[in-house]
Amino acid sequence: MSDTPFGFGLPPEEPDDGDEGKKKDQESGGGQGPANPFGFGFPGAGGPGADNPFAAMFGSMNPTDLGAAFQQLGQMLSYEGGPVNWDMAKQIARQTVSQGTADGTKDASIGPAERTAVEEAVRLADLWLDDATSLPSGAGSAVAWSRAEWVEATLPAWKELVDPVAERVGGAMGDILPEEMQAMAGPLIGMMKSMGGAMFGQQIGQAVGVLAGEVVGSTDVGLPLGPAGKAALLPLNVAAFGEDLGVATDEVRLYLALREAAHQRLFAHVPWLRSHLFGAVEGYARGIKVDTAKLEDVVGQFDPQNPEELQQALQQGMFQPEDTPEQKAALARLETALALVEGWVDAVVHAAAKPRLSSADALRETLRRRRATGGPAEQTFATLIGLELRPRRLRDASRLWASLTDARGVDGRDALWAHPDMLPTASDLDDPDGFVHREQLDFSELDKMLGEAAGGSTDKPDPKQKDDDTE
Repeated sequence: MSDTPFGFGLPPEEPDDGDEGKKKDQESGGGQGPANPFGFGFPGAGGPGADNPFAAMFGSMNPTDLGAAFQQLGQMLSYEGGPVNWDMAKQIARQTVSQGTADGTKDASIGPAERTAVEEAVRLADLWLDDATSLPSGAGSAVAWSRAEWVEATLPAWKELVDPVAERVGGAMGDILPEEMQAMAGPLIGMMKSMGGAMFGQQIGQAVGVLAGEVVGSTDVGLPLGPAGKAALLPLNVAAFGEDLGVATDEVRLYLALREAAHQRLFAHVPWLRSHLFGAVEGYARGIKVDTAKLEDVVGQFDPQNPEELQQALQQGMFQPEDTPEQKAALARLETALALVEGWVDAVVHAAAKPRLSSADALRETLRRRRATGGPAEQTFATLIGLELRPRRLRDASRLWASLTDARGVDGRDALWAHPDMLPTASDLDDPDGFVHREQLDFSELDKMLGEAAGGSTDKPDPKQKDDDTE
């Protein structure tokens, strides 16, 4: 699973496998074709509609399945919730998980031994991180999740990320009719919005279900997807990650625990960071335009017996990011924020692991390569909100944080997280030496002046002096 979030492509400076890599990517479902932008189908499904979540839900449409199909369609059309049918998303995600991954690995309940191993790995990781960062532990508990448990635990975060752009699609579906006709077409508009909720529910459900087969923790995409304060690892996926690396399982688990625990420290002790990241995603989503001409064409030809046609419209590039200064700024802000988070984690984990794990360099490079080649999480967001990020920013950010450590020490480096205005900008990532050696601003006098101003004027009578005068 790639650690980099949201639609990373392979940058020019990153190594790749050439045509062989592309061939493997296509065979593994990593490609992004117009009919299937996620680039993956249901694991193990080879029949008709194997890459179509509607077909996966409805079955092969034989007489036995026909009644269930119409029942599902009725549920879709009667949905009256928000912009995404999250009940459907959860159902599809759980179904996808139950089918297992492409290599035939099925989900399994977590046993006591696996839970203990994860708890011990996170505990040791936190001890090592104490030497590498001034931020204290952010993991109140360590948990081992099955894939199904990961789906349950992360759906609230997916809802927060996807709903803003889904809302725009729902509004567009109602706006494609002329205003004078909208009052007369209430039921039709309601049906269209229900179908929009179903579309997103199907897509996000399938994507989350496939992603559950690859993630190793709760922070793989660079965002805190799980509950606050819970460092989580998925033992089944951790084992799959390290299978062909020639590294002991205990070392792989410990290295991944270091990454999970480092993310937890950052999100726990930088209180503004979560809302900053999620707000940046929402800010970018606000600048997304929906291709109403394409949507109108599809809805005009909508066939209730082929509901997947409406879904395919979404898959075939309905979103168009606005080419405005505001949208460019929103994208740059999000790219930079995610790069700084991932770069800090990369630098801190390497500092903690390098002296202690002989495999630290190899594991670091493996994760960087996975980031560069992308995965379902990236494709999910590239499709759902048209968002693609550049992975070269992660390496730039990692180098900048390492240079800051050398120049200012661990405390000086981590102090930059005190306020978003103190963090490096996109231009600083282009010139890390300039930022590292720039004269550090001293805000102490300004804070003192602001405190005095808030306390009142300097000629305010001293209460103690007043008491003395009355004696």
